[in-house]
Parts: sequence; structure tokens; C-alpha cells
Amino acid sequence: MTAASSPTSALRIRKAAVLGAGVMGAQIAAHLTNAGVETVLFDLPAKDGPKSGIALKAIANLAKLSPAPLADKNLAGAIIPANYDDDLDHLKDVDLVIEAIAERMDWKLDLYKKIAGHLSKTAIIASNTSGLSINTLAEALPEEMRHRFSGVHFFNPPRYMHLVELIPTRLTDQNVIDGLEAFLVTTVGKGVVIARDTPNFIGNRIGVFSMLATMHHTEQFKLGFDTVDALTGPAVGRPKSATYRTADVVGLDTMAHVIKTMADTLPDDPWHAYFKAPVWLAGLIEKGALGQKNGAGFYRKAGKDIVVLDVAKQDYRPSEQKPSDEVAALLAIKDPAEKFGKLRASNDPQAQFLWATFRDLFHYTAYHLADIADTARDVDFAIRWGYGWKLGPFETWQAAGWQQVAGWIAEDIAAGKAMSKAPLPAWVTDGRSGVHGKAGSWSASANADKPRSPHPVYRRQLFPDPILGEKFDTGSTVWENDGVRLWTLGDDGIGIISFKTKMHTVNDHVLDGIQHALGIAEEKLKAVVIWQDSEPFSAGADLKGALGLLQAGKFDDFEKMVANFQRTSMRIKHSLVPVVAAVRGLALGGGCEFQMHSARTVAALESYIGLVEAGVGLLPAGGGLHELAVRAAKANPADPFEELKKVFETVAMAKVSASAFEAKNLGLLRNSDVVVFNAYELLYVAKQVANALAESGYRPPLYARAIPVAGDVGTATFKASLANLQAGYFASEHDVNIATRIADTLCGGVIERGSAVDEEWLLALERKHFVELAQTEKTQARIAHTMTTGKPLRN
Repeated sequence: MTAASSPTSALRIRKAAVLGAGVMGAQIAAHLTNAGVETVLFDLPAKDGPKSGIALKAIANLAKLSPAPLADKNLAGAIIPANYDDDLDHLKDVDLVIEAIAERMDWKLDLYKKIAGHLSKTAIIASNTSGLSINTLAEALPEEMRHRFSGVHFFNPPRYMHLVELIPTRLTDQNVIDGLEAFLVTTVGKGVVIARDTPNFIGNRIGVFSMLATMHHTEQFKLGFDTVDALTGPAVGRPKSATYRTADVVGLDTMAHVIKTMADTLPDDPWHAYFKAPVWLAGLIEKGALGQKNGAGFYRKAGKDIVVLDVAKQDYRPSEQKPSDEVAALLAIKDPAEKFGKLRASNDPQAQFLWATFRDLFHYTAYHLADIADTARDVDFAIRWGYGWKLGPFETWQAAGWQQVAGWIAEDIAAGKAMSKAPLPAWVTDGRSGVHGKAGSWSASANADKPRSPHPVYRRQLFPDPILGEKFDTGSTVWENDGVRLWTLGDDGIGIISFKTKMHTVNDHVLDGIQHALGIAEEKLKAVVIWQDSEPFSAGADLKGALGLLQAGKFDDFEKMVANFQRTSMRIKHSLVPVVAAVRGLALGGGCEFQMHSARTVAALESYIGLVEAGVGLLPAGGGLHELAVRAAKANPADPFEELKKVFETVAMAKVSASAFEAKNLGLLRNSDVVVFNAYELLYVAKQVANALAESGYRPPLYARAIPVAGDVGTATFKASLANLQAGYFASEHDVNIATRIADTLCGGVIERGSAVDEEWLLALERKHFVELAQTEKTQARIAHTMTTGKPLRN
């Protein structure tokens, strides 16, 4: 382990062990493997078959889960299956052990005693418990190991949920916590919140209370479960699964277990009377309706329809409820202060329900802040990152007018309307305007505002996830037009190009802007990064503008636009200063082509990259097919067709990668491209890569004048495979037409196999096929359909 004062304060973790191959354990092992950590997955010895059969089965099951825990399904083979009888020797060279067995204190303590003697003197030990006492768990370890033990609580699913709660014990060494924090943030890509050792920590303590309050008020205001989900989802900045769908996904038995844990471990909580499963939740569990895992809970599928439980009828009915007209209008109000005021004043039961759930959430969170977390920021981040809310409870309250809302809560407590008579803490009503401000976020236990963590790992986050009202230095503008801004951050000589369009789509302003910005960069800067301050990287070409030209019959203008697109990609490729694309989220169509032509791509793990033009009846014509043909010739000059086979299907089927690793497998990222696990570190790493290229004497690739191609023989081979697809009704006639043109471009046109062409020849082929396809009725219908519905049309 490096010292805590080193630049990254990282633990050197080469190998890890996960104890417990259940749903969470197996997925934590999968994500550590994604991150390049050799991982052993332990479970009990199997009664039949191979001794490590339980772990083997869990590893095999990873491929079936959706969303996929593995960023590349081939990584499953890297996870080492093990059992506690034969394989404890594996532990001697493990740097990190994460225990993820069932939430039973006695089982966990027994397991710690079993493994303790097999661990090295430097191994870090952590429990993924979601709520048991970390200090009590530590007592099962020999004394000399306790300073290396802590809680590390991942949220489900571990690959996708940003939150990890890190819970030190009274004895945990600060170097261990600092090292784990750096490892979790950079290597594993997580948002770390340091939590206190209190039941359910921060995320579940507040998140589960919010669900309990919602359930209580569902009954009080006699609302249907589907109505509540319509009110507590995206309408209030929360995930689509809202409340009851979330409970179904989590599992109603799991939900009841967490509620019981709160009841058992928080006897003095002023809200204790509500820590019990409502009658109808207990009834569903008794019937074995546990939610999504066995097909029925609050909701179930009836044929193609979703039906919802109606408590009064004791049966399911069609699910369709939406907010009432009055509440829909109130929720549409932009100003949070006005919105909350009107919700509270309304007589509509749905409005009263919403006010009541927020009131009790705010009351509970403020009352417990001093016990459960160091600052209000930790609470808001835990809920945002662990539950997917746009704003945490304190941010929501502050945005709605802190003192006004505090007054209303106090009135409701006095009137006996709130769930608890507990008074609001004195700090709430001390005249403050909120808990987040310039000096930092409020710490109720320290009675002061505290700034963000000074941990060195956060220097890598040039634009961290902002808390309400937080502003960061947006750098100095070098030049801008309506499409892009070229700017610098600091004085490192590295320019940043960011798009100004919606979804960062590409129009003429963006194309002209990139070309002009690169001209300036060649004069004044040493490298350029293309980076957006929010997802996506780019949703591709502006289809609206393209369709307008086509429908007006302006085919010359349309062709000029395509030529300009290609010119921009080639300008990126042949820029005298290195251009690094920093990709996260969607990089589709033209967005994918820009990163293909950059000197290097730095992609966040969760990058969804694809040449998707076939889906709208076109083919990639921003240089994408030309670039794939150039790469194929470079990789295998004797037979480029072998390389093209790997990418033809990717383009013809408009495949989009489900991760940056998969984009490498699909041929859309190069092996030399860099994958970053924490999207907030993307710009930092991209600037480092750009600087390294510049400092190493970067020169752009030479224009290729003799590219060997697969020719008409290659195209014919691809066409033969398409005939089978059409015969099996997997592809329409128009699909085959598009795919044939893709094949013709990749293979260099109607010329002999092995002929040599230059780059302009390939670009001209791309343009020709693109413009001809765009003029067809079926392609125009596909574009229009995608623009109006967001879905592809099969015609």
C-alpha cells in the first residue's frame, strides 16, 4: 500500500476474494474483474458434482443477467471459482477480501473466524453488509486485523449503481480508508460516501424510510399503487420504477427483511411505530408473491398487459392511472417554491399525498443528520447515487425555499399531521437559507459547514458531480460559434472542444466549428480534447436538418453536407496537434466516426458506441466505413476481407456496444484506446493522454495512397450471407440493399480483389451510396419514423 499522502493514495490491489456467490457477491466479483482485478469467488462446497459447483453456477449465471454485470462476457472465464473446504489457500496472496454472504451476524462471524488464519498481514477485509454493525463484525477478527477491517457497501446492480458506502470502525486505520476510497473511486469507478456505523447506514436508512412513508400515505390517502408510482417516479425526478415497481424489483421479502432490521435495530427511533410491513405487503409475501423474481408482486404480467394489485378487490386490475389533471399541472410548475406551496395548499388527495411524503422525508432526514452522516452532502449523494434521484432530500428542500418549508413542517408537527411529534433540530430554523453553500455543506454533528473531501483522488475530477448551487471554473473561451466552443482549463496548452447542440448532435455549425477550432489549435495549442460537459458524447447527425433538405429535393446541398462531414473527420485525423475524443454515454453515428478518426479515444466504461445509420436506412458516411477499410488493410494487407468480416455485421446490423470493452470487440474502438471506470475522471485522463501524445512528438498518420481492398469478390461473399437472412425473413429487401452498399464501400467497390485504392476513393464510395439511399422513399420513411417515435422502422 502506498502512503496516504501520495498523489493517488491507492491501495495496490492485484488480487481480491469475494466471499459468497449470491446475487450481490457474484456481481461484485464480476465488476472487480471488469476493473482488471484478479478475483476469486468463494461459496460453500457443493453437495453434488464439482466441489466449487455453487461458485461455478453463479459465474455461469452472470451471462444471463440483465443489465449485464460483465462489461465483456468473455471476462467470466477470468473469475476463479472456489469453496471454503479446499481453496482457503487462495487467500494467502489476496490483497482485498469482500464478504457478501447473507445478512446473518452469526454466519458472518463464523466465516471471519474460519478465514482469519489464511490471510496475509496486509490484506484488507471488508463486509458488504447493507446494515449490520461494522464494529460488532470486527470483533470476530483477531485484534491485529481489526485496523484493516471496514464496511464496503455496494448498491445493486454493482456495475451500474454509482454509490459505495465506506464504513470505518472505531479502529480502522485512516490509511486503509484513504486507500480503499482511492481504489473504489478510480479503479472501480464509484462515488464513495463515508458513512457512520448506524443501522442501514445512509442510503438505505433514508431511502427505505422514504418508501415506508410513501406506503403509509398510500393507505392514508387511499391511492392505488399505480397512481403512487405515477406520482413518485420521473414526475418528481426519480427513476421510472418509482416506489412499488422498485419494491417488486428488489423483492418484497428483501423489502420486509430490511424493514424488520430497522424495527429490530432502531428501537428508540421516534418513527419506530412505522417500521413494519403494511398488512398488504405481508399478505403478498404470505402468498409467495415476492415481486419480479417470481412473476407477481404489486404488479404482474397478464399476457402482454401489466396489471396492478387492487387491495379493496383483493385482485389485480389493468394498470393505467396517471396523476390527476390538477396535480399534473402543479408538477409541471418550474419554480420549486411555488410548486411545493401549491401542493400543500391543494385539496386534491394526490397533492396532499405528495406534500405529506416530502414533509415526512425532510423531517426524518434533518432529525437524523447528526447521527448518520458527517454532512448533508453525504446524505444527498447517497440518495442520488444509490437510489437514482435527480436531487437528494436536502437539495430538494433547499431548492423549495428552506425557511418556508421548515415553517410548514413545524406547523404540521404541531397540528399532529406529521408521522412523528419529534421536534425539528434547532439548526433547521436558525435563519439559514439551506445546508449547501459556498463554505461547503452543513455538518450537524460538528455544527459547521464542511468543504468537499481534500482526498488527493478527487483532484482527478475536474468537474465532479455538483451539489445544488455548486459552480466550477468553466475555463477560458478561445473561440466559439453557434455549434462549438473551444476553451482551455488552466494553462496546460490543451484545448477542449465542446458541442452546444441538443444531445450534442452534429449540424453544419458543429462541422464548420470543429474545422475552424482545429485551425486555431494548430497555431496556439499543443493538443485538443473533444469532451462534453454532460452525456451523451454525441447522438450523431442532426436528422431533422438532413430530412428537410431531402424533402425539399435539395440533393446537392445534401451531398455538400455529407462531404463536409467527411472533411471534418479527416481534419480530426490529420490535425497537426493530437485530437483525443473523451467519450461517455452514447456515441452514435457521426459521434462514433469522430472518435474513430481521433488520435486516441478515452472512453468511460459505460460508453454505448455504434454506427447506427442502417437503422434509419442509411450507411455511415462521415468517414466511418472508409476508416474501417483502412484499418482492415493495415491489420491484414494480404487479405483485408478477414478483418472486414469482424466489422461488417457490426455496421449492417447497427450494433451498439453495451460497454467500452464491447466497443473494442466490435471494432469501433482500437485496442490502444483507453477505458476509464469513473466518468468524472474522463476529462482529466483525456488531457493526460493528449499531453503525452503532444510531448512524445506526435505526427498525424500519413494520407494512405495504396490501400489493398477486398474488391467485388468480398462484396459477393457478404451478399451471399445476406441472401440467407432475407430467405429467413430476418431482413427486408431494403435492409439487404443497405447492407450490400455497406459491403461495397468496405470492400472498395467493383474492382478486383487485392487492388489498391486511396482514401478519397473510399470516401467517394461512401458519399455515393449515402446520397443514393437518402433519395429512396423507404429511407426517408425510416428517418421520419425515427424522428417522430424514437424507434426504428422495419420496411
